[in-house]
Amino acid sequence: MKAVVLDTDDRFRLTELDRPVPGPGEVAIAVGYAGIQWGDVLVRRGHFPVSRPFVAGFEAAGQVVGVGPGVDEALLGRAVTALTGGGAFAEVVTAPAALTFDAEGLDPRTAAAFGWATPTAYDLIHTVTRVRPGERVLVHAAAGGVGTMAVQFARAAGAGRIVGVVGDAERAAYAARFGYDDLVTRAEFADVSDGRAGEVFDVVLDPVGGPTRLAGLLRLAPHGRLAMYGALAGSAPALLDSDELLMSGRSALSYNSDLLSRTHPERFADGARRALLAVVEGSVRPDVTAEYEMADLDEAVSRLASGKTLGKSVLRIAP
Repeated sequence: MKAVVLDTDDRFRLTELDRPVPGPGEVAIAVGYAGIQWGDVLVRRGHFPVSRPFVAGFEAAGQVVGVGPGVDEALLGRAVTALTGGGAFAEVVTAPAALTFDAEGLDPRTAAAFGWATPTAYDLIHTVTRVRPGERVLVHAAAGGVGTMAVQFARAAGAGRIVGVVGDAERAAYAARFGYDDLVTRAEFADVSDGRAGEVFDVVLDPVGGPTRLAGLLRLAPHGRLAMYGALAGSAPALLDSDELLMSGRSALSYNSDLLSRTHPERFADGARRALLAVVEGSVRPDVTAEYEMADLDEAVSRLASGKTLGKSVLRIAP
């Protein structure tokens, strides 16, 4: 079968590989489209320890063509979207049956774009911070995959005001399409030292870390919740004063979708199914802005890494 592998020189190359066989609890999927996401950048940068050559790709949409031991054969032939630990940039991928979701009637590009970002955004809004009607929400990386979905879920949950933080004016213009009440650049989001300075929020979503995380805590209203789900700023520590948090009722919460999918797959899958239903019903939408051929994956990941990508890119696998 055709597959795109990440080689030892950090380049993605189209090659031929043996077709994988599903193991216990797995399905085999003939991939129509695969989602391209930040994890593909991190793998190429060596942040994840994988043996190379490695078939990357963590988001697949296609048709079930095989089931492993313990998996219901009624899944055969079903149109699905699946979240994997790799291998989606190939004509056939194996995926955990627990992380494979019915996508009947959904456009295959949209099914691939659903990816990890949509259930992550759903959980951040509904199970981590539990946004309530009327609450004020601040979203960092507002033009990113999670940010553009989180604003839609927050709006559907009844949030009263949603503000996004972006890198520049171009990203602000893009993010504005998804329902933010206001958008500010990172430069405008001052690293305040006084919690009374600037607008305060009931919920802050932070994939950045470092000084941004501390600034977010200072922008929390009493009983506000800050959700940490990434560290785009690197490993810069953010020291939290637990006594101050206690006295103000503020909370700092963490969320790791990959870890949750491995330790409590049933919990992660429940949120993912609810998020997918919202996509099917049309109340939220991932935004596919670019489609690439398999031979062009290296270019696609490079564009994503350099910040040139707005919206979701997908890789077309099926001819």
